[in-house]
Amino acid sequence: MSQNYGNHRRFVPAYHFVAGPIFLLNLGWSIYGLVKNPSASTIIATLLAVALILLFLFARMFANTVQDRVIRLEERLRMAALLPTELQPRIPEFTRDQLVGLRFASDAELPALCRRVLDEKIANRDAIKKLVKDWRPDTLRA
Repeated sequence: MSQNYGNHRRFVPAYHFVAGPIFLLNLGWSIYGLVKNPSASTIIATLLAVALILLFLFARMFANTVQDRVIRLEERLRMAALLPTELQPRIPEFTRDQLVGLRFASDAELPALCRRVLDEKIANRDAIKKLVKDWRPDTLRA
C-alpha cells in the first residue's frame, strides 16, 4: 500500500495497543490497592506505576524529538539542492514544523510548496502535509 496523509502515522501494535494499556491497567490496579489498603508497599507500587507511564510517554516523545531533528537536517540539505537560487537564502526561515510537514513533498513539487509555505506563513505541519499532491513516503519513521 502506498503512503499518503491518511495512513502515514506509524503505530507499533505491541507498543501502542499492548504495552500502553497494560501500563494503564497497572496504574489503575495500583491506585485501587492504595485506596483499599494504604501502606508503604502500595504507595511504592503506585509510584512505580506512575513512573512506568511516564517512561512510556517520554520514550515516545524523545524518539519523535530526535526524528524531528534528523528531518530538519535532511530537509535543509534537500532544499539546498532543489530550491531555486532566489529561495535558497530563505531556508533558515523554515520552522521545525514546516520542515516536518514538507518532508513528504516530492522533489518536483518541493520548490513551489516551499514558496507557498513561506509566503502564506503556513506553520501547521498537518496543514502542510495536506497540501502535498505527490507524496514522498517516509518508511523509516520512529
